[in-house]
Amino acid sequence: MKISSSLRTKLAVGAALAALSAISLSGTPTEALTVQLSDHSAEAQKRAEMEQLIAKVNGLSWQGAGGQGNLAQEATIKIDPGLKFLPPPDSSTFLQLQKNPPQDNIYILSRTDYQWFAAFSFDPTGYVKDDEKIDPAALLAQLKEQNAKAIEERKRLNLPILTLEGWYVQPHYDRETKRLEWGTTLLDEDGRRQVNYTVRILGRQGVMSAMLISSPETFDRDLIAFRNSLKSFSYDSGQSYAEFKQGDKVAAYGLGALVVGGAAAVALKSGAGFLKVIWVAIAGAGAAVAGFFRRIFGRKKT
Repeated sequence: MKISSSLRTKLAVGAALAALSAISLSGTPTEALTVQLSDHSAEAQKRAEMEQLIAKVNGLSWQGAGGQGNLAQEATIKIDPGLKFLPPPDSSTFLQLQKNPPQDNIYILSRTDYQWFAAFSFDPTGYVKDDEKIDPAALLAQLKEQNAKAIEERKRLNLPILTLEGWYVQPHYDRETKRLEWGTTLLDEDGRRQVNYTVRILGRQGVMSAMLISSPETFDRDLIAFRNSLKSFSYDSGQSYAEFKQGDKVAAYGLGALVVGGAAAVALKSGAGFLKVIWVAIAGAGAAVAGFFRRIFGRKKT
């Protein structure tokens, strides 16, 4: 039987009063009752806020399983059972509800219970040559430098802070699938650890980014599900990496720069592009509060 919130409140207060009846009269029981009622009131308010947030998230223009998501007019991905897809502009709203800055041209693929989700975006900077050797240590040092700057920006914007801790999975490139992948761990202000896992899928005109947001407790299972969803990803006809033609635009950077922000990282060296790099750090860090949604909806087994 489902117990209403009003009945739960009455039961909680009744239990508190019953407990007090066994205590001799003094100032302490009254104080204890005040504290318990105050705690319950705070919990009720928190629950109400959560329910409002759930309503806002579920009220966005999600596309259900059975269809396909169109990604920036460059690629598509099938919406498998148990998943749903959110295009712009509601995808930006979804991230803002998690205290991220607004962002255009973001696409969300999520489990229906929000245990994990992935943010897709396309960077039309041209064909990226994949012959560069990757140096994980040097890349991590650069990411931490960017993270320090992103933290200052988030403080200025009064947004939650997450600190880059290190690699969860070091960057590695698969020449067959043309996918560059890596994972990072981040700590929130309460010391909770989150995992962001990023896949860059090389194409003819640029790079599709897909960032998985998960937690260490469920990461291995979530990564399997995420990779399974990517099996249905495909560039549109004429846009795959293999369809490169002489005369096509070639990116001014290689694989290493993709890990630290692509063109924005290159621009940063000349003093431009800082805000875009900050967004890359914010998107990864801020979106990691997917754990907040797990706490709202509760964990469910796949």
